[in-house]
Amino acid sequence: MAKRDIEAFVEAEGRAARVAEVRTKIDALGVEYLYLQFISITGKIMGKGIPADHWERVAEKGFQLVYGATMNLFTNRSGEYLGYGPEAAELIGIPEPETMMQLPWDTRVARFYCTLFRNREERENPGAFLTADCRGNLRRLHEQFKAKHDGLSLRIGTEPEMMWLKFDENGKPKDGYSKPYCYHIDQFESLRPVYMKVMEYSRKMGLDMIQGDHEDAPGQLELNWMYDDVLRNADRLSTYRQICAQVAREFNIFACFMSKPFMGVSANGCHHNMSLWRGGEDAFVRCGNDPDNLPGMKGNYMYVQGGENTFMPDGDDPQMPQKAGLDAIGGIVHHLRALTAIGCSTVNSYRRLWDTGYWAPVFADWGFQNRTTGLRVSAPGRFEYRSVDSMVNQYIMGSTILAAASDGIDNKLDPGEPEERNIYEAIKEGKQVKKLPMSLGEALEALAADEVVQRGMPGEMYRLYHEYKSDEWARFMSTVTEWDADTYMECLP
Repeated sequence: MAKRDIEAFVEAEGRAARVAEVRTKIDALGVEYLYLQFISITGKIMGKGIPADHWERVAEKGFQLVYGATMNLFTNRSGEYLGYGPEAAELIGIPEPETMMQLPWDTRVARFYCTLFRNREERENPGAFLTADCRGNLRRLHEQFKAKHDGLSLRIGTEPEMMWLKFDENGKPKDGYSKPYCYHIDQFESLRPVYMKVMEYSRKMGLDMIQGDHEDAPGQLELNWMYDDVLRNADRLSTYRQICAQVAREFNIFACFMSKPFMGVSANGCHHNMSLWRGGEDAFVRCGNDPDNLPGMKGNYMYVQGGENTFMPDGDDPQMPQKAGLDAIGGIVHHLRALTAIGCSTVNSYRRLWDTGYWAPVFADWGFQNRTTGLRVSAPGRFEYRSVDSMVNQYIMGSTILAAASDGIDNKLDPGEPEERNIYEAIKEGKQVKKLPMSLGEALEALAADEVVQRGMPGEMYRLYHEYKSDEWARFMSTVTEWDADTYMECLP
């Protein structure tokens, strides 16, 4: 009889040795408490905490938590729990020893990422991988993609913009900590104590930081780390958000990842720079840490390097990727409208698209370093997907990008000629181009009509995402805003 997914996972080759290595590291580092983390459907970091004395037990048996935790345990407009009711079973989370990382702001605590499973006593698919686990889905879908496409793998680098805000007299986040001057070193300097603390924690936790700048919104910074395998990069983005939240507490300011907290200035984007590779090997990157006394397992400091980048040009045109890369890009361009429901996942996300003059892309087209298109060649060998903001669940984004790219490769989808003109001028000259959805409701309709992108949301994931986001849209549509009152309160007689 075949092993259930949960048993195969726990009994995987080499895992027992990694579990034992974690015990050695816990004792050597003086770790007393463990965060067991997973990612909800909206990208929130969820989980439980346990004393480190119980590491071996939880590594084998896992912990239980209600299924609804994958939906933030939120209720819909009718007061009913989203996704799963109180009668639903409890999931099982199994920590991954290779993800152990001591928290630099409290060295008594270490965190682990976890893979989620259906309960062992379920009548249907007991102990199977839980498809409400967006992180687990991404790992499995990436492995399937590699197997299907002759070893092709996805590497991604993200550019998470966010704003550091001050609190008002009522304790509410309000104004940006610095002025909205893009690339201005003096404004960057005003946030130096904050970003240096973020850098310190990030490097300790395995983020190979490469550059940063002050962007053109109040208090807005962008700090980048080296690109990597799609799953590891997604984990690092979650880690980065956790770090920013902690640094904000230390400085009594607010770390804002909301897409568009202010109109009239740039929004918080999270461009995804992607490339498809064959081959390559993991290499250890020190990130300023002592390799003989790491505060986490070595896998946290590994980055894949080398191999063949199929997005690199192979002909006379230095701007044109080779055919394998173009097919994948054709799939992404073809499915950009549905992908927008993932990359622009909130009602507020579309304020970014409506606020003209701030380079937010609204057209399903591509070009070479052309910021008026939804997708551009940002540098030789990589494409930048621009219709993504900092509220994105990067795990679902990665999974759906894989689904769209796979469709492009399978069906040799042509992305068309790259647009070199400002696309607004091109449209005036007669170019026919699809516009991206301009509201969450429209984006959800595009996603509902796109079975290919839904393949990146397997099992229950699409149902849960659709339910959660449809309720969010309905809540917005049923809310009377300050704008409504200002515009209509005294319109008659």
